[in-house]
Amino acid sequence: MDSLELDLTLRRKALLASFALAVVLLIPAGQFLIGSIFASVAAYLIATDEEVKLRRRLGILLGCAVFLGILDINPSLSNENFLTLSVAFTLVILVPTLILHFGGDRGIICFRFWPVHWRRQDVIYTLLSIPLAWVVLKSYEWGNREFFDNELFQQWSLPPEADEGEIRRLFIGINLVGIWDELFFVNTSFAILRSLFRFRIANALQALLYTAVLYDMAFVGCGLLIVFLFAWTQGAMFEKSESLLWVLIVHLIVDYFLVAFIVQHYYPAYGLDFLWRKGF
Repeated sequence: MDSLELDLTLRRKALLASFALAVVLLIPAGQFLIGSIFASVAAYLIATDEEVKLRRRLGILLGCAVFLGILDINPSLSNENFLTLSVAFTLVILVPTLILHFGGDRGIICFRFWPVHWRRQDVIYTLLSIPLAWVVLKSYEWGNREFFDNELFQQWSLPPEADEGEIRRLFIGINLVGIWDELFFVNTSFAILRSLFRFRIANALQALLYTAVLYDMAFVGCGLLIVFLFAWTQGAMFEKSESLLWVLIVHLIVDYFLVAFIVQHYYPAYGLDFLWRKGF
């Protein structure tokens, strides 16, 4: 992936710090007044930066962050929430892509599925993600039960009696959000940031944005650290392969176990076989 790898002047450090604070304050914290102040500072520093490509690319990304801060992000399975989030989440992928494509920045956001570089490490990590996902989510479940009043799986609501239609709806909804996560945070946000800055800076900022939105949606308690580390590894895989294949597969593996644990939380008789039970 080609990158300008711009120098981090004091001014640009202030820009990125303002951007990061705006993300945290606007999205998970819901502090719109002070968050808007930091967003305005970031917008001013972006608009007055000497590099035109930074102005265009970060301006778009800041706009997406502000839009997500205004949006009511929640894990409700209602038709209204499905429609609202589907439209909003589609916009933050399509609008940056179209603006950059027709604004002279073609190739920054590429919906490339097959890897440019096939690496043995990606295959091994993808296979290891199956037991790792189970272990991490089990640990996450324990941590939230012991220290955070077992809030995690209660973020998603299911009826008192097992309903195959609602379980299917939950599975589809979580997987659609998981696909969007990678299309926006990695394929869009990380791609934009990486086109401007070194890997560590770009990946840290995309992981922050990733964590902020997922915390706002449902991943409370000790999820902050877990989601941040997961987002970091996803960015690292994308950096090496320059494709969506591995990050999507890994994310869908994680989502499979997540749905299984949510279903088991409400219906203890269910387990990892929830997908192939009768009527599914």
